[in-house]
Amino acid sequence: MSLLEAIVLGLVQGLTEFLPISSTAHLRIAPELFGWKDPGAAYSAVIQLGTVAAVLIYFRKDIVALTAAFFRGLARREPFGTLESRLAWFVLVGTLPIGVCGLAFKKLIENEFRSLYVIAGSLIILALILFVVERTASHRRTLADMTWKDGILIGLFQAVALIPGSSRSGTTMTGGLALGLKREDAARYSFLLSIPATTLAGVFELKHLLEATERPSALSLWVGTLVAFGSGMAAIAWLLSYLRSRTMLVFVVYRVALGVLLLVLLQMGKLSPRSGLENVDVPPEPGKQQVEKQVTD
Repeated sequence: MSLLEAIVLGLVQGLTEFLPISSTAHLRIAPELFGWKDPGAAYSAVIQLGTVAAVLIYFRKDIVALTAAFFRGLARREPFGTLESRLAWFVLVGTLPIGVCGLAFKKLIENEFRSLYVIAGSLIILALILFVVERTASHRRTLADMTWKDGILIGLFQAVALIPGSSRSGTTMTGGLALGLKREDAARYSFLLSIPATTLAGVFELKHLLEATERPSALSLWVGTLVAFGSGMAAIAWLLSYLRSRTMLVFVVYRVALGVLLLVLLQMGKLSPRSGLENVDVPPEPGKQQVEKQVTD
């Protein structure tokens, strides 16, 4: 991987991680358009650590308050006594679905689900759901009104984001809006909920990436992660400001347009649905090579 690729992919990751347009989709599409090799789910997860750092720094006051309230509540045997302690528990509980599903469907997520057909379908379908929710939701509730049911349901929405093209921020914000949260509150909770899931995914995949025989250089990883951090900080600030006075409809239009464009290019043969993925060498099952040799002989 060249430094140019690392910079471009880091920029794409940072700008799209927090917008409801799917960073995974764009990290899969960008290399295809430029004729680069697909960096893979592991590389994508690792440079997500840059956007995790952006959330940690941007929301550092909220995170300190939630963490302190969590342990204070445990010490006083009143774990749900304050808004901050409840939100901390909601984030923990809301992370469980994506953690369980991520481990259960790891192979599909890293291979079959990265097809551009899957990504195009996810972009369009989730855009239509977001459109319906945006039009019908009340947009009146705040984080102070959240309940256990809300925390669990938004966590289930987050698990849907394991399908590339869905968008983690998009699914969680859609879940928040569907439950009546104000747009800015839904976005703020989405950012807080992203911290455990993306951190664990990045650390988990970093281990596998370092063990791989063929992997990007350490410099490419650092450059991609740092660029993702800088662009992620800018994306968070812009989105929170944008949602204070505007709707999510611009993202609906963008998702549908991108999904349709992908389908058209795929049908025209301009893009390959699994370019960079077809030639991945999968070691044969024990004994399979000998059986195949006997058959061919």
